[in-house]
Amino acid sequence: MKTRVLLVDDHPPLVEAALTILKPRYDIVGIATDGAMLILEALRLSPDLIVSDITLPILNGIEAIHRLRLSNSQVKVVFLTVHAEEGFLKACMAEGALGYVLKSRMKTQLIPAIEAALEGRSYVSPFVAK
Repeated sequence: MKTRVLLVDDHPPLVEAALTILKPRYDIVGIATDGAMLILEALRLSPDLIVSDITLPILNGIEAIHRLRLSNSQVKVVFLTVHAEEGFLKACMAEGALGYVLKSRMKTQLIPAIEAALEGRSYVSPFVAK
């Protein structure tokens, strides 16, 4: 059975590019376009993993994952973002994210990040500023 993934991003071209990468390997159970929808869809669909942007309308991805965790969700999370600053990385990891991939490296690093997260290991794009 394929891993069930919820994809969260508000930029349609990015969603399409991510779907091209993810669909052959994973079951994309839903797409959310804002932080509030992330929470609702995660609770409704119970995915195995969420791939989420940080910069989202209504609630940013970090806050949305924080609120999702308050409902005792143990879903694995990989952030897919343009933010290469260490502060964003630390905030994401503090909310329990296992993966942090820069959008510019999505083609080569998203699948390894997801696989690591599914195994309970962390994966951070090597180009994140430290």
